[in-house]
Amino acid sequence: QVQVQESGGGLVQAGGSLRLSCAVSGRTFSSTAMGWFRQAPGKVRKFVASINWSGGTTFYGDNVKGRFTISRDNAKNTVYLQMNSLKPDDTAVYYCAARSGRVATTDRANYDYWGQGTQVTVSS
Repeated sequence: QVQVQESGGGLVQAGGSLRLSCAVSGRTFSSTAMGWFRQAPGKVRKFVASINWSGGTTFYGDNVKGRFTISRDNAKNTVYLQMNSLKPDDTAVYYCAARSGRVATTDRANYDYWGQGTQVTVSS
């Protein structure tokens, strides 16, 4: 079955940067859209960014526009999330997800396969 694995989380000071990676196996990566979501303790999982099958179309949540960048390398079956100018409010578990389709969406219900998450903690 399709497997999704995030990496790159950690502890960083406010204003710093992190780059998350997400490796996908078990499916033709170039035929699927990918997304990043995050969930803080006691809160619902929220949309962060998504990218279509080719990388030509991207979407971002309002709280991360101008600071985060999603990209993909289809030759490596990997999607990335570059996070700059991090704030304490960015602290959450970050999840990578794949959907059975080429079109990027912002709804977590559209995504079929999920990683276990990677913790990002931003200190002030």
